[in-house]
Amino acid sequence: MIDTAIAVQNPAYRPTISFFKEFLKTARGKTMASFIKKFTDFIVNDLWRKSGEEFGRWKRLGFLSLRSIVITVRGFLDHNINTRANALTYSMMFAIVPILALVLAIAKGFGFEQVIEEKLYESFLGKMDMVPTIMGFVQRYLETAQGGAFIGVGLLILLWSVWSFFNNIETSFNTIWQVKKSRSLLRQSTTYIAILLLVPVLMIVSSGVSIFLNTATASLEFFQAMAPLKEFLLKLAPFVMCWLIFSWMYWAIPNTKVGAWAAFVPGILVGTLFQLLQMLTVYLIAFLSRTSIVYGTFAAFPLLLTWLQLSCLFILSGAELSFAIENNEEFDYDSDLRHISRRYKDYVTLYLTYLIVRRFECGEEPETAHEMASRNHLPARLVNQLLGRLTETGVVRETYIEGKEERTFVPARDINSLTVGMVVQSIERQGNELFLLHPTEEQERFWHCFTTMTEERNNSQNILIKDLLKEP
Repeated sequence: MIDTAIAVQNPAYRPTISFFKEFLKTARGKTMASFIKKFTDFIVNDLWRKSGEEFGRWKRLGFLSLRSIVITVRGFLDHNINTRANALTYSMMFAIVPILALVLAIAKGFGFEQVIEEKLYESFLGKMDMVPTIMGFVQRYLETAQGGAFIGVGLLILLWSVWSFFNNIETSFNTIWQVKKSRSLLRQSTTYIAILLLVPVLMIVSSGVSIFLNTATASLEFFQAMAPLKEFLLKLAPFVMCWLIFSWMYWAIPNTKVGAWAAFVPGILVGTLFQLLQMLTVYLIAFLSRTSIVYGTFAAFPLLLTWLQLSCLFILSGAELSFAIENNEEFDYDSDLRHISRRYKDYVTLYLTYLIVRRFECGEEPETAHEMASRNHLPARLVNQLLGRLTETGVVRETYIEGKEERTFVPARDINSLTVGMVVQSIERQGNELFLLHPTEEQERFWHCFTTMTEERNNSQNILIKDLLKEP
């Protein structure tokens, strides 16, 4: 415990003293097991039972950041991101030439193909002397697409390769975001085209900024005095370009609404890691010259495959982080929900039904799932799950009202006949029953007894939902 007298005299010492004493106890080996147990219990339980609203701004930011990191790590393991990254690496290897062909074709249409080639030479591909080879592939690819043996076949193969690559990314993103339905083919095509247009435009803008800074530094005394700032901006430009590209990807590709914060934070992180990985690859090419002894002329390919695999791993990890930031509050009481009892789930189901019926009876505006969860301090994920069950069983129905983008919920049955037993029975009977092809006579008799018993129990619960909290 902290010395109270010291802490009261100078509150600023409280965290330092607490940490120092805890560290000394841990170092002595007296409370190591206790410290690990408390930390584990905090990560497993307390981290999910608090919303962070009881903390100050900075503590709340740290609390939510820790939750996002844990959710990201858990998603990384649950979704087997490493295996998905390996599969995406193969898809990217197949699509890299068609993508570069389209990017160069777009840049050529604007008269800036030379800028794209210069950017490629500045990358690690240029350090590995792979740009001439790749440009040769691209040139032959474009010639085949323009005048192949079969009219349009080359162009179709080019477009399909690019579309297939982006579709694989979208499928992975939708899996991470738990989105079951992909967007329409038209929306997919427009999104992918927008990304392909964004890449050369940002390259051109980045090159234009570099040219402007170099020209201004040479001609203007004001910029000459700020040469260090110019060098910093020149080094920052490729990072900014990557930040914008990845942020756009995390915002546009998933088939769901993604907040700006949830797209921008992983965009900056992944964009920075992407640039650092490219810089590391350049250094490896410069210093690991022995790879040429082992692999000969194929020395570039192991590095290229490693770079592609790590890039895919960063991209998918960033998608996990984006999901964690956007859906942080969805994981309230996560450890408790994994072991929730049937009785408590039925209680929350009946309470949500009561809230919907009461607002309908009072003529008030229906609420969204988020509003019900927030106003009643309920886990948002559990509310969404139970409202989905109530909708499927026909107890409530979804509706959209003006001024609210999300769906709201109203009773689907007459509230003067909607009883507790009716709701419980609807939930119990949801799904398939009596699907055994050859039930035994004992099973049939047991089923009859079971249904009779549950119907008597449900019939005894003839209290109307709207009268649950009314005085008798």
